[in-house]
Amino acid sequence: MSDTPRIILHNSDTAPLAESLCAAFPKADYRECNSYEGLPTLVDSYKPEVVYSVRFAGTPGYPRDALFGPQGPSWIANGGAGTDHYGKWDPQRTIVTNAAGVAAGMMAEYILGGFLHFTLDVPGLQKDKAARVWNARTVRPLAGKTLLIIGLGHTGQAVAARAKAFGMKVLGTRARPRPMKNVDEVYAADELHDLLPFADFIAVSTPLIPATRGLIGAREIAAMKQGVILADVSRGGVVDQAALHVALSAGHVAAVVLDVFETEPLPETSPLWALENVVISPHCSSVYAEWEQASFDLFIQNLDRWIRGERLVNIVNPVRGY
Repeated sequence: MSDTPRIILHNSDTAPLAESLCAAFPKADYRECNSYEGLPTLVDSYKPEVVYSVRFAGTPGYPRDALFGPQGPSWIANGGAGTDHYGKWDPQRTIVTNAAGVAAGMMAEYILGGFLHFTLDVPGLQKDKAARVWNARTVRPLAGKTLLIIGLGHTGQAVAARAKAFGMKVLGTRARPRPMKNVDEVYAADELHDLLPFADFIAVSTPLIPATRGLIGAREIAAMKQGVILADVSRGGVVDQAALHVALSAGHVAAVVLDVFETEPLPETSPLWALENVVISPHCSSVYAEWEQASFDLFIQNLDRWIRGERLVNIVNPVRGY
């Protein structure tokens, strides 16, 4: 007899997940699926109560309709933080949880590393090294500079903690402002435009929801301080990258660190590839060796709560998107 509900493990490599599930629940009733194409058929035949799913091959083709269809589960445990690929759902019929916070520290390190990449002029140092040239140089400190964090969720708070260690002044926005540790001043999301001129550095870590789509457009970029450095680990669509390209080319924005894009993979024809003041990474700021296990560990803890009839952690509000 099973001691768990019917579970589907959906990821590109489900073997480690199955091993962890069986270690925690030796009599687990589960099936594995390692493709987008195979999930609808499995959902229809197995009728899972719970699905743990990772968006491992991007958004196009993701089997969203199968998960929210008539045979879909009561609980979808999203293996990542973002849930924009689910669209809207009825929370009375389907509970969706996410893994927000699992990669917050790593994403914060990525952001601060990106800032240091440019303040220490790593590109210039690499060029000098390649040319075997010993050039006198100066570097710029982060201490005393102002950082604006757009979105003070798990990642934003982790960024704030690390920024404070560097001696930065930290401003931040959130939907419901309240005093927060490591943040000097917290503002409402609709006050963003007034804050942009004061920031030497900007970290974008807000989820992609209707209210944040196009949040950083040409008007907002024009309001930024001359020479600002921006890092974006949110979702493609929050920042208008065409407007950003114009500002980078003109020198208004000094540099950007981009881990998310409106189209992924970023097309070879994108003009962003050609700019030296841009760091481009393949949506990997949250991908570290232990992240999948950490995400699944959170699922295991939540599964225990589900079996006990307790409230799950990280339940996503479909209206807010987080």
